[in-house]
Amino acid sequence: MKKLVMAAAISTVFFAGYASADDAKPEHEVSFNAAVTSDYRYRGISQTRLQAALQGGADYTHNPSGFYAGTWASTIKWTKDAGGGGDVEIDLYAGKRGEIAKDISYDVGVLSYVYPSNGLAVSANTTEIYGQLSYGPAYAKYSHSVTNLFGFADSKNSGYLDLGANVEMATGLTLNLHAGHQQVKNNGAYSYTDWKLGLTKDFGIVTGAVAVIGTNAGEVAYASPANGKFLGKTALVVTVSKTF
Repeated sequence: MKKLVMAAAISTVFFAGYASADDAKPEHEVSFNAAVTSDYRYRGISQTRLQAALQGGADYTHNPSGFYAGTWASTIKWTKDAGGGGDVEIDLYAGKRGEIAKDISYDVGVLSYVYPSNGLAVSANTTEIYGQLSYGPAYAKYSHSVTNLFGFADSKNSGYLDLGANVEMATGLTLNLHAGHQQVKNNGAYSYTDWKLGLTKDFGIVTGAVAVIGTNAGEVAYASPANGKFLGKTALVVTVSKTF
């Protein structure tokens, strides 16, 4: 998976709140993004066995209405490590953003995580619906799975609560704060809380992000089947991205 690109940098752009539409924006807007990250963390858990990932995506926005759609992809290792196949995650999403009142905005939509050829006994493919409210730089978001969640059996109706803020410290420099809780339906041993403290800096040519990410996930529950390493360990993640 919102969130748009990269465990640290573009997740800030995609999931962290909506800026009111600018009259100067075109009616139809298309953008692309690409990134490299030292570890693809999703909801605090490494998707790449604590190793680097390549990522990229494309987005379309209809600015007058706030409707948007896009796709995003990343290299991964976890489906193969879990006994299946595949080494790519492809996300497909669509939704609508808008303002309720001054400084108060919303974002609602649907997001499907697709793992081609994952071949797991319970498919890794997952679809969630989500809703977000933002006030200034702060946001609260809830995602609800309408399928089994990432290969967990009987886990439909799992939920993830995401609270955070992206505070501009200086021109081009943003403080990223996040805390979340993943509830895995009927699989209580896999539920956990995650957090992130990071900085994102726009250098013009590229955007750089650095973040400390951690969880209280069970070390046995989230140990890599490949080497036994804890995939939710507290670690520093570095990302370089470009949007064009």
